[in-house]
Amino acid sequence: MIIRDANDEDLPATARFFRTIVAAGETYAYPEDLDDREIADLWMERPPGRCVVAVGDDGIVLGSAKMGPNRPGRGAHIATASFMVDPAAQGRGIGRALGLEALRWARERGFHGMQFNAVVETNAAAVHLWQRLGFAIMTTIPEAFEHPQHGRVGLHVMYQRF
Repeated sequence: MIIRDANDEDLPATARFFRTIVAAGETYAYPEDLDDREIADLWMERPPGRCVVAVGDDGIVLGSAKMGPNRPGRGAHIATASFMVDPAAQGRGIGRALGLEALRWARERGFHGMQFNAVVETNAAAVHLWQRLGFAIMTTIPEAFEHPQHGRVGLHVMYQRF
């Protein structure tokens, strides 16, 4: 597997698993009826941010991450990132590799830390991964996410200082 900068040719593969993940309703609060252009506008981060894809040995896009400043202006010293792994490729270390790449990129660019604004508390695999990579749960916004099985669940704000 390699991780490289995303390009326009990666959009169809990324949009396919983006739609699958959003439709499952367990991890992201994006609308479900987005066309490819709307997905690109939300996901394919442009400078000063970055969007990457994880590509298997066969050239198939297995996952993607977007990263950049959490806020403009006086909040631009803190990075943020979002991650999606094709459900068919989960459990193979792709999320971890994308997370490590986002952390490397943010540190290299001199960010002071990285903040995740909305990690669904029932997404145990993600919460565990981010904690293993050094993130702490700073707070949980109760009932902030409508989960299809669990009803209203909390969203964690997670942070790692560099």
